[in-house]
Amino acid sequence: MLEQLSQRLPKLPSFATLRAMQPLSRREMRNGLLFLSPWLFGFLAFTLIPMVATLIFSFLNLSITDGIFSTPKFVGFENYRQLWIDPQAGINPLKWFASKTPSSLLITIKFALIALPVGIFFPLGLALLMNNKYLKGQFIFRSLFYMPYIVPFVASVFLWGGMLNTETGWINRFLLYIGVAKESLPQWANDVNWVYPTYVIMGIWGVGNAMLIMLAGLQGVPTELYDAAKVDGANSWKTFWNITFPMISPVIFYNLTLNIIGLFQYFLVPLVVNNGTGRPGGATMFYNLYLYKTFFTYQNMSYGSTLAWFLFLVILLITILLFWSAKYWVYYAGEARS
Repeated sequence: MLEQLSQRLPKLPSFATLRAMQPLSRREMRNGLLFLSPWLFGFLAFTLIPMVATLIFSFLNLSITDGIFSTPKFVGFENYRQLWIDPQAGINPLKWFASKTPSSLLITIKFALIALPVGIFFPLGLALLMNNKYLKGQFIFRSLFYMPYIVPFVASVFLWGGMLNTETGWINRFLLYIGVAKESLPQWANDVNWVYPTYVIMGIWGVGNAMLIMLAGLQGVPTELYDAAKVDGANSWKTFWNITFPMISPVIFYNLTLNIIGLFQYFLVPLVVNNGTGRPGGATMFYNLYLYKTFFTYQNMSYGSTLAWFLFLVILLITILLFWSAKYWVYYAGEARS
């Protein structure tokens, strides 16, 4: 898989090739690199160099409070060892899973198992509805569903935090109006049983972009396939399963990959809604939030960098497995598969 990926990546020309270029070709290459320079600078300054720095930090004993002239101590793999052997729990699996690092990862996985199906099937259902030729006012509905996506994310989180407020939020006020007893009102982000559905509801509000991507995939399915299925007497479910799903499987695969990566990096909503405290009952102490607090609140740069690289490796492994599984269920019409 990695060899195939490397073959598809563009290869930079060697110095001998650059010298052999005509003046016009060299000028075009120089102009191209000039236009790419803002992106290259941003990539080096904000992605590559910080990644290399955090990799180095993970092998040191470094804190934000250390002075500029202090010499950090090289500790080897000690920070990575702490990921697996908790100082209090030792190597006892039952106690280890209750410690902060694995418990925050398990919280993230638990929420992902709830939010991931919703993040895939809900925009797919909306796209199927928007693709229905019998629906009137499709362009209006498409715009309405997409508009929340362009609202700044922090602003939308504050907006939902106000709507879901247990005392003054209009959703609970509406429930009171229709006869729901006050003691039976959901506590939303303040209740362990309701906090994950609350976060999922906030995420559903911004599925407009995923809906449009799904809709583009649906509109790319050849209509003659549906005509042939209709002639053969296939019902709606068989038509969807045997024609629609295989033809839009690359789009589903794309959204699935982005959703998985995004859920493992879930951070902003619990930070804003629950102030990054992990309330209620530690249910919102997601891995990325624990990483942030380790780095900036506890000021442990070395262990925070180790947590970041561990998360990178977990996401990389899951992504590789996802790409490996694609050959069994993703259909590419223009590519022959062995």
